[in-house]
Amino acid sequence: MKASRVSLWIAGGLFAVVAIGSVVTSRAGYETAKYEVVEKDGDFEIRRYEAHVVVATPMAEGSQNGSFGKLFQYISGKNLGEKKIEMTTPVFMPASDSGEPGEMQFVVPAEVAEAGAPAPSDASVKLGRMEAGNYAAIRYSGVARQEDRKKHLEMLRARLLELKLEAVGNPIYAGYDPPWTPGPMRRNEVILRVK
Repeated sequence: MKASRVSLWIAGGLFAVVAIGSVVTSRAGYETAKYEVVEKDGDFEIRRYEAHVVVATPMAEGSQNGSFGKLFQYISGKNLGEKKIEMTTPVFMPASDSGEPGEMQFVVPAEVAEAGAPAPSDASVKLGRMEAGNYAAIRYSGVARQEDRKKHLEMLRARLLELKLEAVGNPIYAGYDPPWTPGPMRRNEVILRVK
């Protein structure tokens, strides 16, 4: 009886190590939007982002259904150059005036952006730009539901108020992990541009 419990604990521990390793490895394998951390306190950061090119498509009432697929088709070669493009992190979802994500964006890898990103062949997909600047971010784990985004946005706004920093524009939500990643291992963020 004791030997079987020990075996279960060992098997469970090995599974956890492999699961964590695969999540970290899958995230680490992608180019990430470049920024410099200006200030950090726990899950809160002020960052200086470089400007970067994004490929974007609208989201229907905050729904990710279809939006991810359209952007994935673009990077898979469904573009006017028929060029395959590497996936990057994070997936940005700028909010509309309602506070819910209104658009989904993939960051175009720096090398592709410098060479000139191919134009989309789908009329609902556009190339755009995230401007350089200072942004405040708060990180959290779990599945990013509407209530989680709202809660962390309120926490971020409260922190900016404490620091006497003024937010500019609507929030940007960011997700770093594939959908099969267990909630506790996911990296999500709420980001606000600051003056």
